[in-house]
Amino acid sequence: MDLSLDGLPNFDVSVRSGEFAIREALEEAIAALRAFQLDLEQASIVQIILAEVLNNILEHAYPPIGPVGPIHIRCARSRDGLLLDIKDNGRAMPDGKAPVGCSKPVDVAIVDLPEGGFGWFLIKDLTHDVEYRRVGQENQLRLRIAFGANGSG
Repeated sequence: MDLSLDGLPNFDVSVRSGEFAIREALEEAIAALRAFQLDLEQASIVQIILAEVLNNILEHAYPPIGPVGPIHIRCARSRDGLLLDIKDNGRAMPDGKAPVGCSKPVDVAIVDLPEGGFGWFLIKDLTHDVEYRRVGQENQLRLRIAFGANGSG
């Protein structure tokens, strides 16, 4: 755990893609988030966002039959929320940008429920800013999660 220039906590988590990467990264991130003194709802939001992003990285950037590579998460506390920077060296996102993330119909029969496609909708719904860019061989995703000025959601 480090402190930023303004004295607010931040942390870095680095893992290699692979079968247990999501679990390992989430365990480290959740442990580090304790210093941020988030309430249960805020911590849950961060966990959902990280789980969705990491799942997408492992499913699309580093598919199971492909080579493994690094995943790096940097999280910084700000006065009004969190800033997450997530980087990997996997495949670039299609069209060089983050997916739109549309909601899916859920008022249908169970057998007609769509599989997948909710991840980017959730990520964009739970964050206030999403920036993606490809720099050389690196995917760079920046997410801002806003909480109230006093830390409330």
